[in-house]
Amino acid sequence: MQGLTMRRTAFLALACLVPLIAAAEDRPKGDFRQCLDVSAQCPVTATLYGYRPDMGANAFLCALFGVCFITSLVIGIMTKTWTYTLALGIGTFLECAGYVGRVMMNSNPWSESGFKLQICALVLGPSFVAAAIYLTLKHFVLYCGPQYSIIKARLYPWIFVGCDFGSMVLQGIGGGMAAAGGTKNKKLIDGGNSMIVAGIAFQVATMAVCGILVLIYIFRYRKGAAARNALEEKSAYHTDKDQGSIALWKVKVFAGSVILAYFTVLIRCIYRLPEMAGGWGNALMRNEREFLLLDGMMLAIACVLLTVLHPAYFFPPFAAFRRHNK
Repeated sequence: MQGLTMRRTAFLALACLVPLIAAAEDRPKGDFRQCLDVSAQCPVTATLYGYRPDMGANAFLCALFGVCFITSLVIGIMTKTWTYTLALGIGTFLECAGYVGRVMMNSNPWSESGFKLQICALVLGPSFVAAAIYLTLKHFVLYCGPQYSIIKARLYPWIFVGCDFGSMVLQGIGGGMAAAGGTKNKKLIDGGNSMIVAGIAFQVATMAVCGILVLIYIFRYRKGAAARNALEEKSAYHTDKDQGSIALWKVKVFAGSVILAYFTVLIRCIYRLPEMAGGWGNALMRNEREFLLLDGMMLAIACVLLTVLHPAYFFPPFAAFRRHNK
């Protein structure tokens, strides 16, 4: 019985790999460095991605990120949440620009300008979205009780946004090298690819550490409930809960949206590691459906949540902090 189960598992794994193997073997051999447009000598399958980006899906994501950018900018100016708006605004703008590049590649998959635009923008965009998430952590810790955090609340944005900036530098250098290589200079493209992988790996490690610190905080918060009640120590959250001074459902909804946004960005980064590590033109990179689902849609969910459920309206302590620091 166990042997039969193992054989079934191996068969399913092989079945999942068949499309990827076929995609890898689908790329024709030859020197295509002089290709400028699709022709009999320069087929779509010979490009790094091996496909013509889907117009409908990419145009939809481009428009969605564009709306998020404009909305976050308007809300940020109205509520004066400058730092959060800067991070989310740049992130959504880069995502929008990246999909403009992919739309350009729909008409011409060999387009140098489209390739350079999308590789640089889509590599850097998620780092700014992650930075927007990190900026909310300090306010959650201060609101629910800083004594349960193993690091000072004010250090959360400094540490994690700082590390995020480090990953941006690595990915930015890599994206610049890959863009300079275009679709033809494989040596420069591969060098840029290695830098991008290093940046994404650093970003995943940063997000993992952030997640661990949040879990430790939640554990300590729950563990300290009995002592908190005995000493009648109340955080701002519990004071607001007892007095009913603010709508706590908004805080809970915003907290849930930040958690979901965190996981979607993390999923995107984890997906990007093997996609980029396999080298340009690898089978995973030549699968647009997986890219649109695990990169595009993951970032779309995060950006919509962080824009629509803006902390200025759904996290009153964030807005109060802005008022007290005018």
